Amino acid sequence: MSLDLSEAQIQNILEAYKNKREREKQRYEQIKDTEEFKNYNRNKAKLHYENNKDMYKEKYKNKKELMKARNSYYYYKRKNDMEAFQKKHPERYELLLIGGYFNDWNPSSSSSTE
Repeated sequence: MSLDLSEAQIQNILEAYKNKREREKQRYEQIKDTEEFKNYNRNKAKLHYENNKDMYKEKYKNKKELMKARNSYYYYKRKNDMEAFQKKHPERYELLLIGGYFNDWNPSSSSSTE
């Protein structure tokens, strides 16, 4: 299925899309501060959280070690002591290295980090 559109038709489609987005933005700006809109969004967010609570718990559990490693990395990076990070937490260092977290970092020099 091929669509052969002329330049004028393409311009009309783009202009219609642009106008639609502007109307949607204006509508949002008018209703975003209303109590009804806020309550609707809060209820929608709460419902989404309740329906996906287990999925988020699993996601956080899976990323727990990565977050620990990343936080340790930032701590030692701030102290400019990457050798200490590598020596004290070799498993965290390996996790970040395997994940490509700092693939431009040269282990022989601690001055050039991420």
